[in-house]
Amino acid sequence: MNKQTMQIAQTLILTAVLILSYGSYAQRNTEDQLTENNSKQTDMNNQDYTATILVDATPKKAYNCIKDFRAWWSEDIEGPTDRLNEEFFYHYKDIHLCKIKLIGMEENRKLVYEVLDNEFNFIEDKTEWVGTRLIFEITDEGGQTKVKFTHKGLVPSYECYEVCNDAWTGYITNSLYKLITEGKGEPNPKNEDGFNAELAEKWGLN
Repeated sequence: MNKQTMQIAQTLILTAVLILSYGSYAQRNTEDQLTENNSKQTDMNNQDYTATILVDATPKKAYNCIKDFRAWWSEDIEGPTDRLNEEFFYHYKDIHLCKIKLIGMEENRKLVYEVLDNEFNFIEDKTEWVGTRLIFEITDEGGQTKVKFTHKGLVPSYECYEVCNDAWTGYITNSLYKLITEGKGEPNPKNEDGFNAELAEKWGLN
């Protein structure tokens, strides 16, 4: 092989290497961009209702208070709210009725409930909550405890969303907060008017 032929061969090899390198770089860039776009899309689609409270209490105390739904949500609840794989029944007049099951427990860290049956009398699709989950995540925040509540599946497109948003915000940030920090919540009282009555009047739910 003469000198000229060797130079041509080297040039061809270098060109091939550059092409392959650029192709690999472009592929990595495309994959990175897709990953970034998918991440952004996930964030945009994550519209589940959430509420977070920060309390001066131990994770254990917060965990035990959350499980006691009668002490912060409603005294009319029937059935156990703190036993794994057990169901309880919540209702407020004929405005809202639902059956909920505790399906996951991580002591002092997490509680997951699933809505098995549900009925609202003020929207067209009375079963909007069915299959959604109530998730409580408990974390230590440098001497305080953070409780993050997510109603997985309760999204703004639901007809009941504005009412439910209002209700959960009151029960989580006020009643549950007070139960954990002061030892007494403000649940809807048995056979009496309470926060639910205020909501019913505010939203015209009769």
